Amino acid sequence: MSKILSNKSNLQVLFEDNHIIIVNKRAGDIVQGDKTGDKPLSDVVKEYIKVKYNKPGNVYLGTVHRLDRPTTGLVIFAKTSKVLPRLNKLFLSKDINKTYWAIVKNEPPKMQETLINWLKKNPKNNKSYSHSKEVTDSKKAILHYKILKKLDNYYLLEINLETGRHHQIRSQLSNIGSPIKGDLKYGFDRSNKHASIHLHARHIEFIHPVKNEPINITAPLPNDPIWDACSS
Repeated sequence: MSKILSNKSNLQVLFEDNHIIIVNKRAGDIVQGDKTGDKPLSDVVKEYIKVKYNKPGNVYLGTVHRLDRPTTGLVIFAKTSKVLPRLNKLFLSKDINKTYWAIVKNEPPKMQETLINWLKKNPKNNKSYSHSKEVTDSKKAILHYKILKKLDNYYLLEINLETGRHHQIRSQLSNIGSPIKGDLKYGFDRSNKHASIHLHARHIEFIHPVKNEPINITAPLPNDPIWDACSS
């Protein structure tokens, strides 16, 4: 389990050096600013750096990737403009391995499977629809899942992505009849508290683009009875 370096202002910093900072995002936090005007996680991290290192003026922070607002787990930020394009390259070349955990109520068809769909985003309702064949303006989406644990009323899945499409995990799991707990947008029947969903960016693994050292970080699970049952 990763050591939590900071919990100031509800910010869980799991890894930090001169180049990179990795945090454990809470449900409801937005990674970057949007039309809601809510304070984004990127601003919280900037404030943390500014205070910790007593930095005058503006603090640089590069956003490498995003998580959906109701999702929890690992988010990587670049602390320098030098390392941002290197991290972007790692994502584009699929040299960053990301593992997600998801809780679903309906048992998937198989214990483990590779799902291949073509996703088409509808910007009007901010939703991606899964198709079995390529359609106009669709993008190929590939993920691998396996059932890790049978809970009392749910199933814990581990998911690894080959592609990073809009709402990919949510859409593809819904497409096989196993929507994520709390995810009303993709077919679950009840919402969670605070509009969260039970999807967690659990683990990340890559080679540090400057130090050339392996980085392996695991994000602690949210404080929630069902997540607690997954680790018991």
